[in-house]
Amino acid sequence: MSFRLQPPAPARPNRCQLFGPGSRPALFEKMAASAADVINIDLEDSVAPSDKESARANVIAAISGVDWGRKTLSVRINGLDTPWWYRDVVDLLEQAGDRLDMIMIPKVGCAEDLYAVDALVTAVERAKGRKKPIAFEVIIESAAGISHVEAIAAATPRLQAMSLGAADFAASMGMQTTGIGGTQENYYMLREGARHWSDPWHWAQAAIVAACRTHGILPVDGPFGDFSDDEGFRAQARRSATLGMVGKWAIHPKQVALANEVFTPSDAAVAEAREILAAMEAAKARGEGATVYKGRLVDIASIKQAEVIVKQSELIAG
Repeated sequence: MSFRLQPPAPARPNRCQLFGPGSRPALFEKMAASAADVINIDLEDSVAPSDKESARANVIAAISGVDWGRKTLSVRINGLDTPWWYRDVVDLLEQAGDRLDMIMIPKVGCAEDLYAVDALVTAVERAKGRKKPIAFEVIIESAAGISHVEAIAAATPRLQAMSLGAADFAASMGMQTTGIGGTQENYYMLREGARHWSDPWHWAQAAIVAACRTHGILPVDGPFGDFSDDEGFRAQARRSATLGMVGKWAIHPKQVALANEVFTPSDAAVAEAREILAAMEAAKARGEGATVYKGRLVDIASIKQAEVIVKQSELIAG
Protein backbone atom coordinates (compact mmCIF):
# COMPACT_ATOMS: atom_id res chain seq x y z
CA MET A 1 0.00 0.00 0.00
CA SER A 2 1.25 3.48 -0.82
CA PHE A 3 2.23 5.81 2.01
CA ARG A 4 -0.60 8.06 0.75
CA LEU A 5 -3.71 6.05 1.48
CA GLN A 6 -6.82 6.07 -0.69
CA PRO A 7 -9.59 8.01 1.07
CA PRO A 8 -12.89 6.17 1.52
CA ALA A 9 -15.79 6.98 -0.79
CA PRO A 10 -18.99 8.44 0.69
CA ALA A 11 -20.77 5.81 2.77
CA ARG A 12 -24.23 5.86 1.18
CA PRO A 13 -26.15 3.51 -1.11
CA ASN A 14 -25.82 4.38 -4.80
CA ARG A 15 -27.03 1.24 -6.57
CA CYS A 16 -29.46 3.05 -8.86
CA GLN A 17 -29.82 6.65 -9.98
CA LEU A 18 -33.28 7.28 -11.44
CA PHE A 19 -33.57 10.14 -13.94
CA GLY A 20 -36.62 12.19 -14.86
CA PRO A 21 -37.07 15.49 -16.72
CA GLY A 22 -37.73 18.63 -14.73
CA SER A 23 -40.34 19.58 -17.32
CA ARG A 24 -42.61 16.71 -16.16
CA PRO A 25 -43.48 17.39 -12.51
CA ALA A 26 -46.19 14.70 -12.60
CA LEU A 27 -43.34 12.17 -12.42
CA PHE A 28 -41.75 13.53 -9.25
CA GLU A 29 -43.97 11.74 -6.72
CA LYS A 30 -43.48 8.45 -8.59
CA MET A 31 -39.72 8.94 -8.60
CA ALA A 32 -39.77 9.65 -4.87
CA ALA A 33 -41.74 6.44 -4.27
CA SER A 34 -39.35 4.30 -6.33
CA ALA A 35 -36.71 1.94 -4.97
CA ALA A 36 -33.85 4.03 -6.40
CA ASP A 37 -31.15 5.17 -3.97
CA VAL A 38 -30.54 8.44 -5.84
CA ILE A 39 -33.01 10.67 -7.66
CA ASN A 40 -31.69 12.86 -10.49
CA ILE A 41 -34.08 15.52 -11.73
CA ASP A 42 -32.85 16.72 -15.09
CA LEU A 43 -32.61 20.27 -16.40
CA GLU A 44 -30.29 19.36 -19.27
CA ASP A 45 -30.73 16.97 -22.20
CA SER A 46 -34.30 15.83 -21.52
CA VAL A 47 -35.62 19.41 -21.30
CA ALA A 48 -36.27 21.44 -24.46
CA PRO A 49 -34.68 24.92 -24.65
CA SER A 50 -38.12 26.55 -24.53
CA ASP A 51 -38.88 24.73 -21.26
CA LYS A 52 -35.66 25.43 -19.37
CA GLU A 53 -37.02 28.18 -17.12
CA SER A 54 -40.30 26.48 -16.31
CA ALA A 55 -38.51 23.20 -15.61
CA ARG A 56 -36.18 24.98 -13.21
CA ALA A 57 -39.19 26.45 -11.38
CA ASN A 58 -40.79 22.99 -11.21
CA VAL A 59 -37.66 21.54 -9.64
CA ILE A 60 -37.27 24.32 -7.09
CA ALA A 61 -40.87 23.80 -5.94
CA ALA A 62 -40.45 20.02 -5.79
CA ILE A 63 -37.26 20.01 -3.71
CA SER A 64 -39.21 21.17 -0.65
CA GLY A 65 -42.69 20.17 -1.77
CA VAL A 66 -42.16 16.44 -2.36
CA ASP A 67 -41.32 13.90 0.34
CA TRP A 68 -38.10 12.34 -0.97
CA GLY A 69 -37.65 10.14 2.08
CA ARG A 70 -34.06 9.06 2.71
CA LYS A 71 -33.04 9.23 -0.95
CA THR A 72 -30.10 11.27 -2.15
CA LEU A 73 -31.60 14.12 -4.19
CA SER A 74 -29.63 15.55 -7.09
CA VAL A 75 -30.40 17.97 -9.93
CA ARG A 76 -28.53 17.83 -13.23
CA ILE A 77 -27.82 21.39 -14.33
CA ASN A 78 -27.15 22.49 -17.89
CA GLY A 79 -23.67 22.34 -19.39
CA LEU A 80 -21.12 25.09 -18.81
CA ASP A 81 -21.18 25.94 -22.53
CA THR A 82 -24.85 26.99 -22.31
CA PRO A 83 -26.50 30.24 -21.14
CA TRP A 84 -28.60 28.38 -18.53
CA TRP A 85 -26.15 26.77 -16.13
CA TYR A 86 -25.33 29.78 -13.93
CA ARG A 87 -29.01 30.54 -13.35
CA ASP A 88 -29.62 26.86 -12.59
CA VAL A 89 -27.02 27.06 -9.81
CA VAL A 90 -28.04 30.44 -8.42
CA ASP A 91 -31.78 29.81 -8.40
CA LEU A 92 -31.47 26.30 -6.95
CA LEU A 93 -29.27 27.46 -4.09
CA GLU A 94 -31.09 30.71 -3.42
CA GLN A 95 -34.67 29.51 -3.78
CA ALA A 96 -34.74 25.77 -3.04
CA GLY A 97 -34.61 24.40 0.48
CA ASP A 98 -31.86 22.47 2.20
CA ARG A 99 -33.30 19.13 1.06
CA LEU A 100 -31.18 19.28 -2.10
CA ASP A 101 -28.08 17.12 -1.64
CA MET A 102 -26.15 17.40 -4.91
CA ILE A 103 -25.94 19.03 -8.28
CA MET A 104 -24.82 16.97 -11.25
CA ILE A 105 -22.50 18.77 -13.66
CA PRO A 106 -22.60 17.35 -17.20
CA LYS A 107 -19.90 17.23 -19.85
CA VAL A 108 -17.04 18.08 -17.52
CA GLY A 109 -13.86 18.33 -19.58
CA CYS A 110 -11.26 19.63 -17.14
CA ALA A 111 -10.69 20.45 -13.47
CA GLU A 112 -11.24 24.14 -14.20
CA ASP A 113 -14.90 23.40 -15.01
CA LEU A 114 -15.43 22.28 -11.43
CA TYR A 115 -13.45 25.23 -10.11
CA ALA A 116 -15.88 27.57 -11.86
CA VAL A 117 -18.99 25.88 -10.47
CA ASP A 118 -17.42 25.53 -7.03
CA ALA A 119 -16.66 29.26 -6.90
CA LEU A 120 -20.24 30.17 -7.79
CA VAL A 121 -21.75 27.64 -5.37
CA THR A 122 -19.49 28.80 -2.54
CA ALA A 123 -20.42 32.44 -3.11
CA VAL A 124 -24.16 31.71 -3.04
CA GLU A 125 -23.87 29.48 0.04
CA ARG A 126 -22.04 32.19 1.94
CA ALA A 127 -24.42 34.92 0.82
CA LYS A 128 -27.52 32.93 1.77
CA GLY A 129 -26.08 31.32 4.88
CA ARG A 130 -26.84 27.79 3.72
CA LYS A 131 -26.02 25.31 6.46
CA LYS A 132 -25.59 22.16 4.33
CA PRO A 133 -22.87 22.33 1.67
CA ILE A 134 -23.96 21.16 -1.76
CA ALA A 135 -22.09 18.13 -3.08
CA PHE A 136 -21.17 17.57 -6.73
CA GLU A 137 -21.40 14.65 -9.09
CA VAL A 138 -20.04 14.82 -12.62
CA ILE A 139 -20.45 13.07 -15.95
CA ILE A 140 -17.48 12.23 -18.16
CA GLU A 141 -18.84 12.66 -21.69
CA SER A 142 -15.95 13.71 -23.90
CA ALA A 143 -12.44 12.90 -25.05
CA ALA A 144 -11.23 15.81 -22.93
CA GLY A 145 -13.07 14.51 -19.88
CA ILE A 146 -11.54 11.04 -20.03
CA SER A 147 -8.09 12.50 -20.79
CA HIS A 148 -8.32 14.73 -17.68
CA VAL A 149 -10.23 12.29 -15.47
CA GLU A 150 -7.54 12.16 -12.78
CA ALA A 151 -7.42 15.96 -12.42
CA ILE A 152 -11.22 16.16 -12.43
CA ALA A 153 -11.46 13.59 -9.65
CA ALA A 154 -9.06 15.68 -7.54
CA ALA A 155 -10.61 19.06 -8.37
CA THR A 156 -12.84 19.74 -5.35
CA PRO A 157 -13.76 18.15 -2.02
CA ARG A 158 -17.41 18.65 -2.99
CA LEU A 159 -17.15 15.85 -5.57
CA GLN A 160 -18.85 12.62 -4.46
CA ALA A 161 -19.62 10.66 -7.63
CA MET A 162 -18.61 10.33 -11.27
CA SER A 163 -20.46 8.67 -14.16
CA LEU A 164 -19.71 7.78 -17.77
CA GLY A 165 -22.16 9.33 -20.24
CA ALA A 166 -21.84 6.88 -23.13
CA ALA A 167 -23.79 8.71 -25.85
CA ASP A 168 -22.01 12.08 -25.77
CA PHE A 169 -18.73 10.30 -25.05
CA ALA A 170 -19.14 8.21 -28.21
CA ALA A 171 -19.90 11.32 -30.26
CA SER A 172 -16.90 13.18 -28.88
CA MET A 173 -14.62 10.24 -29.61
CA GLY A 174 -15.97 9.89 -33.16
CA MET A 175 -17.17 6.35 -32.47
CA GLN A 176 -19.29 4.84 -35.23
CA THR A 177 -22.28 3.91 -33.10
CA THR A 178 -25.68 5.27 -32.16
CA GLY A 179 -26.07 2.85 -29.23
CA ILE A 180 -26.04 4.08 -25.63
CA GLY A 181 -23.99 1.57 -23.64
CA GLY A 182 -23.82 -2.17 -24.11
CA THR A 183 -21.93 -4.17 -26.69
CA GLN A 184 -21.78 -2.79 -30.21
CA GLU A 185 -22.45 -4.89 -33.31
CA ASN A 186 -19.24 -4.00 -35.13
CA TYR A 187 -16.92 -4.13 -32.10
CA TYR A 188 -15.93 -7.78 -32.30
CA MET A 189 -13.02 -10.14 -32.83
CA LEU A 190 -12.86 -13.26 -34.97
CA ARG A 191 -11.56 -16.61 -33.78
CA GLU A 192 -11.88 -19.63 -36.03
CA GLY A 193 -14.61 -17.86 -37.95
CA ALA A 194 -16.76 -17.12 -34.88
CA ARG A 195 -17.48 -13.59 -33.70
CA HIS A 196 -16.73 -12.62 -30.09
CA TRP A 197 -18.02 -9.27 -28.85
CA SER A 198 -16.02 -7.27 -26.33
CA ASP A 199 -16.91 -4.13 -24.38
CA PRO A 200 -16.00 -0.82 -26.08
CA TRP A 201 -16.62 1.12 -22.85
CA HIS A 202 -14.35 -1.02 -20.68
CA TRP A 203 -11.22 1.09 -20.87
CA ALA A 204 -13.07 4.34 -20.09
CA GLN A 205 -14.91 2.75 -17.18
CA ALA A 206 -11.65 1.38 -15.79
CA ALA A 207 -10.05 4.82 -16.00
CA ILE A 208 -13.02 6.35 -14.15
CA VAL A 209 -12.94 3.68 -11.44
CA ALA A 210 -9.20 4.16 -10.88
CA ALA A 211 -9.52 7.96 -10.62
CA CYS A 212 -12.52 7.69 -8.32
CA ARG A 213 -10.98 5.14 -6.00
CA THR A 214 -7.77 7.17 -5.80
CA HIS A 215 -9.67 10.22 -4.58
CA GLY A 216 -12.53 8.72 -2.54
CA ILE A 217 -15.33 9.19 -5.11
CA LEU A 218 -18.17 6.83 -6.06
CA PRO A 219 -17.77 5.46 -9.63
CA VAL A 220 -21.16 4.99 -11.30
CA ASP A 221 -22.12 3.44 -14.64
CA GLY A 222 -24.26 5.67 -16.84
CA PRO A 223 -27.30 4.96 -19.01
CA PHE A 224 -28.26 1.87 -20.99
CA GLY A 225 -30.43 3.17 -23.80
CA ASP A 226 -32.45 0.11 -24.81
CA PHE A 227 -34.87 -0.18 -21.90
CA SER A 228 -36.63 -3.09 -23.63
CA ASP A 229 -33.48 -5.23 -23.23
CA ASP A 230 -33.38 -6.38 -19.60
CA GLU A 231 -30.63 -8.94 -20.16
CA GLY A 232 -28.48 -6.41 -21.99
CA PHE A 233 -28.87 -4.04 -19.03
CA ARG A 234 -27.97 -6.80 -16.57
CA ALA A 235 -24.91 -7.78 -18.58
CA GLN A 236 -23.65 -4.19 -18.73
CA ALA A 237 -24.34 -3.67 -15.03
CA ARG A 238 -22.55 -6.88 -14.05
CA ARG A 239 -19.46 -5.88 -16.03
CA SER A 240 -19.51 -2.50 -14.30
CA ALA A 241 -19.93 -4.02 -10.85
CA THR A 242 -17.05 -6.41 -11.51
CA LEU A 243 -14.85 -3.43 -12.47
CA GLY A 244 -15.66 -1.70 -9.17
CA MET A 245 -18.56 0.60 -10.00
CA VAL A 246 -21.16 0.94 -7.26
CA GLY A 247 -24.34 1.51 -9.30
CA LYS A 248 -25.98 2.43 -12.58
CA TRP A 249 -28.41 4.96 -14.02
CA ALA A 250 -32.03 4.12 -14.73
CA ILE A 251 -33.60 6.08 -17.58
CA HIS A 252 -36.82 4.07 -17.26
CA PRO A 253 -38.55 2.96 -14.03
CA LYS A 254 -38.25 -0.74 -14.98
CA GLN A 255 -34.45 -0.43 -14.83
CA VAL A 256 -34.49 0.43 -11.12
CA ALA A 257 -35.12 -3.14 -9.99
CA LEU A 258 -32.49 -4.44 -12.42
CA ALA A 259 -29.81 -2.09 -11.07
CA ASN A 260 -30.67 -2.87 -7.45
CA GLU A 261 -30.54 -6.58 -8.23
CA VAL A 262 -27.04 -6.42 -9.72
CA PHE A 263 -25.46 -3.98 -7.26
CA THR A 264 -26.85 -5.63 -4.12
CA PRO A 265 -24.49 -8.45 -3.08
CA SER A 266 -26.33 -11.76 -3.08
CA ASP A 267 -26.85 -13.69 0.14
CA ALA A 268 -24.50 -16.37 -1.21
CA ALA A 269 -21.76 -13.83 -2.00
CA VAL A 270 -22.04 -12.25 1.46
CA ALA A 271 -22.00 -15.66 3.15
CA GLU A 272 -18.89 -16.70 1.24
CA ALA A 273 -17.16 -13.41 2.07
CA ARG A 274 -17.89 -13.91 5.76
CA GLU A 275 -16.57 -17.47 5.55
CA ILE A 276 -13.34 -16.21 3.99
CA LEU A 277 -12.93 -13.67 6.79
CA ALA A 278 -13.54 -16.40 9.36
CA ALA A 279 -11.05 -18.71 7.65
CA MET A 280 -8.40 -15.98 7.68
CA GLU A 281 -9.06 -15.25 11.36
CA ALA A 282 -8.47 -18.92 12.11
CA ALA A 283 -5.29 -18.86 10.03
CA LYS A 284 -4.06 -15.77 11.86
CA ALA A 285 -4.67 -17.50 15.20
CA ARG A 286 -2.42 -20.32 13.98
CA GLY A 287 0.25 -17.81 13.00
CA GLU A 288 -0.35 -18.29 9.27
CA GLY A 289 -0.69 -15.55 6.66
CA ALA A 290 -2.66 -17.66 4.20
CA THR A 291 -4.97 -20.64 4.12
CA VAL A 292 -7.06 -22.74 1.78
CA TYR A 293 -10.76 -22.08 1.31
CA LYS A 294 -12.81 -24.36 -0.95
CA GLY A 295 -9.68 -25.51 -2.73
CA ARG A 296 -8.23 -22.09 -3.43
CA LEU A 297 -5.58 -19.98 -1.74
CA VAL A 298 -6.77 -17.01 0.32
CA ASP A 299 -4.49 -14.51 2.03
CA ILE A 300 -4.43 -10.95 3.38
CA ALA A 301 -5.49 -9.56 0.00
CA SER A 302 -8.50 -11.89 0.13
CA ILE A 303 -9.55 -10.21 3.39
CA LYS A 304 -9.73 -6.85 1.63
CA GLN A 305 -11.79 -8.32 -1.21
CA ALA A 306 -14.20 -10.00 1.18
CA GLU A 307 -14.54 -6.86 3.28
CA VAL A 308 -15.70 -4.91 0.22
CA ILE A 309 -18.66 -7.27 -0.21
CA VAL A 310 -19.55 -7.38 3.48
CA LYS A 311 -19.34 -3.61 3.94
CA GLN A 312 -21.46 -3.00 0.85
CA SER A 313 -24.09 -5.39 2.14
CA GLU A 314 -24.14 -3.73 5.55
CA LEU A 315 -24.35 -0.26 4.01
CA ILE A 316 -27.39 -1.23 1.94
CA ALA A 317 -29.05 -2.97 4.88
CA GLY A 318 -28.51 0.10 7.04
